[in-house]
Amino acid sequence: MTGQDLIGQRIKTIRRQRGLSQAQLAHPELSDSYVSLIESGKRTPTAAVLELLAAKLECSLTYLINGVTAEQMEDLELGLGYANLALNNGEVAESRRRFADLLEDGSLAGLASLRQQAEYGYALASEACGDLDDAITVLRRLRESSQEPPSSERSIAVAIALSRCHRERGDLAEAVQVGEEALVGPGRPAWTDDLVELGATLLAAYEYRYDMLRARQFSAELLAAAEMLGTPRATVAACWNAASVAERVGRGEEALALAERALAIQSENGEPRNLARLRLAFAMLRFRVRPGEAEACRDLLLRGKRELAETSASRVDMARCVLELAKVEMALGEPEKALEYARQGRDLVNDRPRALRADADLLLGKALMLLGREDEAVTELASAQELLEHSPAPRKAAEGWLAVATVLERIDDGSASVEAYQRALACAGL
Repeated sequence: MTGQDLIGQRIKTIRRQRGLSQAQLAHPELSDSYVSLIESGKRTPTAAVLELLAAKLECSLTYLINGVTAEQMEDLELGLGYANLALNNGEVAESRRRFADLLEDGSLAGLASLRQQAEYGYALASEACGDLDDAITVLRRLRESSQEPPSSERSIAVAIALSRCHRERGDLAEAVQVGEEALVGPGRPAWTDDLVELGATLLAAYEYRYDMLRARQFSAELLAAAEMLGTPRATVAACWNAASVAERVGRGEEALALAERALAIQSENGEPRNLARLRLAFAMLRFRVRPGEAEACRDLLLRGKRELAETSASRVDMARCVLELAKVEMALGEPEKALEYARQGRDLVNDRPRALRADADLLLGKALMLLGREDEAVTELASAQELLEHSPAPRKAAEGWLAVATVLERIDDGSASVEAYQRALACAGL
């Protein structure tokens, strides 16, 4: 039912509860035929008429418009606030439960905007919990709603989340399609900060699909759009994702320059949690491009770790940080420290997301191997292999299998190493 139908239905229900006829409700200001048209949903009453009818029916205007009392509206908005706060604080399971409770409450039925907020929040919480199927189902429903389509801003946010979820699940064609429907072709709207962020998500999908020619072309287009807008948000999104593409095509120093620009702008304009996340990502990029600067990268990671601890960063953010510290410590010849960080990372992620847990198990295996504890190393590698078996993301799985193969080769398990290399090639489509 439309909002107009629901308002008419509420007026009719309350009128009957009050024992009034349409003529009695209408007299003397309105005609009974006009009241009949409103109740049947064929006329939309003005604000003044709604106020008049609310007074005559002795109910609140809020109830006539939304189907809830002012007190219920306050409770719903407070509930949404708590659910969003839990999501922002990294308490993703709690956030998902709160959003689910709100959606089960029939009070949201006539509140299109609040219901869409709750559905979008539930999808983000489901994604953060690793339930990509559920997140995609809800996001698709939001995107395809014809009765009460979301606002333009909300539509772009939904498209960003949907493309990202498809990408993480390995549905790269769908991830690209979602972005291209909004950004490619003659009907594309003028660039905005929101659309640049959607473009950055599309760029990541091209990269994951190994479509590097298109990724390189589109990254240049995205950088030009950000330059034209001149806003911090657009510049950070475009520069960071262009840096990822540059690294992927072997232009490491160009990637570092773009990432440094993004970090500098974020340092001046960004909120602490996202700044800590970007600093962590920059340190990881620098370590990959300049492995000889491992000590400087460790310092950056330790700073990022302190900053993450001071913000509402999630356990996943902290896990990524300590796992990267484990990699750096191994490069610096400190397997004991690497082992400690790898254990911290595994404790933080438990079993979700699977790719991060597999990374933790793999790092544990590497550290144990360096310490000469080969039996324990083999156990951890077996755990990593089991997780990689069920990984939905081909690119991440390929990288994981390659790392497993390398470690197995070092401990002289030739047949298992060959099989792992073959799995890596298969995941990469080779």
